[in-house]
Amino acid sequence: MIFSTVRYPIAHSAQHFKFWLAALTLLFVSASTLHAQDWFKTETSTGAANIRIAVADFKSTSSDAQTTPLKSTFDATLYSDLANAGIFDIVSKSLLPQATPGGPSEIVLAQWANAPTSAAMIAFGNFGVQNGRAIVNGFLFDAKNAHYPQVLAKQYNEEASEDSARQIAHRFADEIIFRLGGGTPGIAESKIFYVRVANGNKEIWQMDYDGANQHAITHLGTISISPRISPDNTRIAFSSLGHDGFQIRMFSLLLGRPVNFPSAGGGTNLSPAWSPNGKEIAYSSSRTGDPEIWISDANGNLSRRITSFRGPDVSPVFNPKTGAQIAWISGRTGLPQLYIMDSDGSAVTRMTDGGYATSPSWSPNGQFLAFAWDRKYGPGAPGGQDIYVMEIATKRWIQLTHDGGRCDFPSWSPDGRHIVYANSADGVASHMKVWSMLADGTQRRALTGPGADMPNWSWK
Repeated sequence: MIFSTVRYPIAHSAQHFKFWLAALTLLFVSASTLHAQDWFKTETSTGAANIRIAVADFKSTSSDAQTTPLKSTFDATLYSDLANAGIFDIVSKSLLPQATPGGPSEIVLAQWANAPTSAAMIAFGNFGVQNGRAIVNGFLFDAKNAHYPQVLAKQYNEEASEDSARQIAHRFADEIIFRLGGGTPGIAESKIFYVRVANGNKEIWQMDYDGANQHAITHLGTISISPRISPDNTRIAFSSLGHDGFQIRMFSLLLGRPVNFPSAGGGTNLSPAWSPNGKEIAYSSSRTGDPEIWISDANGNLSRRITSFRGPDVSPVFNPKTGAQIAWISGRTGLPQLYIMDSDGSAVTRMTDGGYATSPSWSPNGQFLAFAWDRKYGPGAPGGQDIYVMEIATKRWIQLTHDGGRCDFPSWSPDGRHIVYANSADGVASHMKVWSMLADGTQRRALTGPGADMPNWSWK
């Protein structure tokens, strides 16, 4: 069990001291039945039926030796992206017509619109490699519109490689999702940043939204935690253990190296969070003795404290829609609870009514908070730490995970349709994996193996 990123020692409180012991464990060691509340409406639960779409394997257009393996990667990635989008009913490939259309002149709409395929939309095209370049033409057709079926036509010309085949598929999938998903951009090109445990250290890693292309970002040889990517995807703020204790650090993805971020002025400084305009960072600092929420500019200057109450305050996160509110975790009344306040520290509102809450994440539309919550916290209590989503306006919530072990660190996808989180089936920290699911708790799947924790989804 953890209190957000860490817990702090408060000498006068046995409960707060217990928070601190759990923090040390975190720092140095490393479901899905829904409550049927009709009020809960996210991007995945609008009430509209999913669009039935057929995704054909693309037609090969060249004899280059790279064509077959790269087309296979492209086909699999495109199918997976659309299947994971949360807005489609994907037609099984066993029901598709045998003919493989490579372009508009080769498709017979009736074969796709009628049973057994019964598709409303068709994604198809051609793929070839010429002179070391991958040439891809992708089409989206409305199977029910015989006169004007073409919805989308895109051409891609990139250096031929496994990665480029995946990225082209991601881009085409996002185009389709944008057109058919109500104008909300897709997430196939988004990234997830997370903590990877290895050889006693914790480094910041990055992967594609679907778990592919996992690789290290930092190589600091220490304990680095709580990565947060900037809104423009150029910098990662995180907390790292150095000679001066835990401090906020900054890594430039453009330069490929750490960049200067001044020490916050003493104490332990943790859990950074970006404002939606990228100009400010909120974080928890114990520089005045008691951990409080502070805000500085994006360069670490002009710091100001916005909480002042006995008891640890940690894990701030800005409302990404407005930037005018902050959600955070506070132990001011005993066990940690979820709160929101205005970004100047006023209008404090407690959101949870008991238990043990950690790790808030605000939905992109500003209407919901995802967080980890052990509602029956205590020795011998039933249940455990699961992921919940709460509607801000009403404080009504649903539980997304059930009886799957310890769940923590939820983070919303930029389209608001998915949530990534960390899970350990047996509760052992080193067994944590990063998982994703739709925002209604369905379609859960592991993205990493053991030793991955604290995921953060990019803003776009």
